[in-house]
Amino acid sequence: MLKADIYNLKGDVVDTMSLNEEIFGIEISESAMHSVVVQYLANGRQGTQSAKTRSEVRGGKAKPFRQKGTGRARQGSSVGPHQIGGGVAFAPKPRSYRFSLNKKLKRLALKSALSEKFGTGSLVILDSLKLDEIKTKKFAEILNNIKVDTSCLVVLADRDDTVIKSARNLPNVKTALTNTINVYDILKYDKFVVTKEAVEKIQEVYA
Repeated sequence: MLKADIYNLKGDVVDTMSLNEEIFGIEISESAMHSVVVQYLANGRQGTQSAKTRSEVRGGKAKPFRQKGTGRARQGSSVGPHQIGGGVAFAPKPRSYRFSLNKKLKRLALKSALSEKFGTGSLVILDSLKLDEIKTKKFAEILNNIKVDTSCLVVLADRDDTVIKSARNLPNVKTALTNTINVYDILKYDKFVVTKEAVEKIQEVYA
């Protein structure tokens, strides 16, 4: 079993915790993480881009000018792709970019991302994360105490609006729950700050 320190809100080590090697200590699969990140970004695309083809542009039925004698290149239509105001040759149309991946690959990618955070020392476990009031300054002090001065993903076991609202005005900080974490966010943020209770939930679900 792997061991990790547990910090309190003042930044002091108060305990240690055993981590499941099958979740936080596996051999990292970069290909799995890449596939899942590509899927996440693709599924987030709206796919509403649209432009008109030459058949949809108004006009163009009649020959714009006579074939010979004008000194210009012959033209059969005024809506060709090479014409000003003409249609687009390969016009984009509304479409879905969504695609699916199997569950085994997704689990492997998530475990790889968590293992990468633990292996690089970017995993910070808190004994608890509770605030008496919604206060961004207080939340910033907590991050400063645990020496998190870069971007971070804060993961909670259960929804806590006081914590979420205190963190949302801080740049480069995002909050998530154990059932909403994804590979993209884990890799995007430099630090992975998680409560002890949230780690236990993650290990229970993915063991």
